[in-house]
Amino acid sequence: MTTAVSQGHVIPFCDLLTSKVNGEVKFHLPAAHVKRGETRLNAKHSEEHIGQYYTISPEEVKEALPHGLPARFKLQMKTFNEACVMVRQPAVELITYLKHTNLSHPAVRYLLYGEKSTGKTMVLCHAVHYCARQNWVIVHIPDAHLWVKNCKELVPSSYNNERLDQPLEAANWLKNFRTTNGKLLAQIKTKQKYIWGKRDVTEEGCSLSDLAEKGLAWVTYASDAVGVILKELKQQSGQGSFRLLVAVDGINSLWGKTALKHNKQNVSVEELTLIHNLRKMVDNDWAGGAIVATLSQTGAPFTPRPLYLPHELLGRDGFAALDPFVPIEVCNYTNAEFERCYQYYLERKWLQHEKGKFSCFQSVSWPA
Repeated sequence: MTTAVSQGHVIPFCDLLTSKVNGEVKFHLPAAHVKRGETRLNAKHSEEHIGQYYTISPEEVKEALPHGLPARFKLQMKTFNEACVMVRQPAVELITYLKHTNLSHPAVRYLLYGEKSTGKTMVLCHAVHYCARQNWVIVHIPDAHLWVKNCKELVPSSYNNERLDQPLEAANWLKNFRTTNGKLLAQIKTKQKYIWGKRDVTEEGCSLSDLAEKGLAWVTYASDAVGVILKELKQQSGQGSFRLLVAVDGINSLWGKTALKHNKQNVSVEELTLIHNLRKMVDNDWAGGAIVATLSQTGAPFTPRPLYLPHELLGRDGFAALDPFVPIEVCNYTNAEFERCYQYYLERKWLQHEKGKFSCFQSVSWPA
């Protein structure tokens, strides 16, 4: 007598019912086996890998994903002492598109959407890791809503008195941007001279690595340094010397309302230097890469929670700015994905109570 609990995985019923103590049947599951892939196989992920896990080394997490991973996943990494990511259908679809990017055409925008907590950020991070492995230059904006919601300091821009700089947020982003792109930035040089002050000039031919360092050393210039770096990347990406990925988590924040005030006045998104420059990057008027973004209810603090479709979260202006785009829906786990996740927790001995080990089989119709 047997029961199938997943495709290709059959547990003999007699192996489940193994003992009887004080008249009570004790259920024991065999050790769970979770299929895993190695990091180097990231570029080969396809439909056959859906539901499997692949492990990212600690070194690669620090380099490719110094920011952007969900807080709960980082807690899981700390608990299990490993970064294990499930290969999901939306990620496979997105990576397939990225593999076939025509670098001579305008950048295509891919929009990840779905209900809350379905894994949109993890799919985005999967794509970021793939592109990092393929030596793309990564412009990763995690939690874009934090730029319009939480800000420790707002100061008038020295470049444009109608805008406001966020020096601390800009400096933090520059630090992670430099970490992710490492040696690639040293190879990309500025194509023009930039004047920061009366006696402070960056000459043509300065590396983007040095430019990022300048923004970190002089935090006053951090927001403008971000703008210059993004401008140079956008202008040079179509020349074929590098591929560029722009990845934005919570892109609808760029057209929403802010929770910020300056001089007791509400601040609009158009006034923020960082948002102004980021909006330029998600225009598809450049070639040599791709734009991947998620929609987030968190990034829409004044929008009803049940809404999740692109036109609902982006609003008229945001939708018009991003159209056309390729929508990719991220849904809740399928039954097969849930079982793989469940088996992973069993393997890591995270589910130890015997009722917990048996709970996922309660709905199975046992044969007579």
